[in-house]
Amino acid sequence: MSISLQKGQKVSLSKDNAGLSKVIIGLGWDEVQQSRGGLFAPKPQPIDCDASAILLKNGKFTDKADVVYFGNLRHKSGTVQHMGDNLTGAGDGDDEQIIVDLASVPGEYDRIVIVVNIYQAVKRKQHFGLIQNAFIRLVDARTNSEMCKYNLTDNYSGMTAMIFGEVYRHGNEWKFNAIGQGTNDPGIGELASRYL
Repeated sequence: MSISLQKGQKVSLSKDNAGLSKVIIGLGWDEVQQSRGGLFAPKPQPIDCDASAILLKNGKFTDKADVVYFGNLRHKSGTVQHMGDNLTGAGDGDDEQIIVDLASVPGEYDRIVIVVNIYQAVKRKQHFGLIQNAFIRLVDARTNSEMCKYNLTDNYSGMTAMIFGEVYRHGNEWKFNAIGQGTNDPGIGELASRYL
């Protein structure tokens, strides 16, 4: 049974899912239909949202190899894998997925932060106010059953990036925290540097 989360809510992943090892982190969004502003106005460029996972050691970002994104689809440990870039967000269901083998994540990593930024947001004058129906959900990869889902409902107008949530170790269990924080970071490098 899936739990619907609110902003800031934390939930245990391993407590109610004995033997949980791999989770699929699904992220989705839809573009708000924009008016063209006149017969001869240029058609707006599609919004390209990019999901990434930032692996932290003791809550800190220490190595650029610890960012898993469209340019680095697999973490060096093999435990975090990005399933590929969706350039438009069109269609139903997850737009991008990141698979995490929780049982095998090396012990020095205590947090995996899931972020989404708009590719070339500043240059294209795009922001999360042009995005709707954004969500993050966690699925047990063994059973393909959704464990929890967080629908981001705040107004993120003017924000170019989002910290959707984080999977983190708490003692000997894994938990998920629904964050939903908008930022003005222009790209993944700036998002990662928040955790230096």
